[in-house]
Amino acid sequence: MQPFTPRNTALLLIDHQVGTMQLIRNIDRNLAAKQAVDLAKMAKILGIPTILTASQEDRAQDPLLPELSSILPDAYAARIKRPGVVNAWAYPAFKAAVVATGKKNLIMAGVTTDVCLIFPAIDAAKEGFGVQAVIDTSGWQEQLFLNAPQALAGKRAPEQNQDRQRIEKLEQKIRQKDEVLAELMVEHVAPKEELGEL
Repeated sequence: MQPFTPRNTALLLIDHQVGTMQLIRNIDRNLAAKQAVDLAKMAKILGIPTILTASQEDRAQDPLLPELSSILPDAYAARIKRPGVVNAWAYPAFKAAVVATGKKNLIMAGVTTDVCLIFPAIDAAKEGFGVQAVIDTSGWQEQLFLNAPQALAGKRAPEQNQDRQRIEKLEQKIRQKDEVLAELMVEHVAPKEELGEL
């Protein structure tokens, strides 16, 4: 995998919707929302293409966080509206939008770690994309697991453990927001007023 830089990376924000944020139980929902918004700000500052997607905005999931529309208005207008497909990668319009960026490194954040984030991360990695799954922009519907890759494998029913090896391959790619920022900022120094409070 090549190092992640602003030139070879796209940001994917998956299902950071007002209603869906209520599913987060293991960390402060406001913190998870702030971290997702910070990633959007980072993408804007560094010129990283961003794909936003939401599932069933007209139902209990509600629209995407309103901050995303003000930070990334073009990405928000072009967001991929899924009709309930849980794995965003399995929805052809989402995958096509990602491929159209031409980027082989993907920073992914999904509102729930065990559903919105892990399934598209596994599928993208399986297809040869470099993936960094940002763990602190999402949450679990239960208590935080200290060792996410093993926890993800353990959450599956025994007959579903065929994904265990793929999850373990992601182990070195599960990051916190600040780790992602640090890696991307190696080549970019921005004035403090441009960065704001990330």
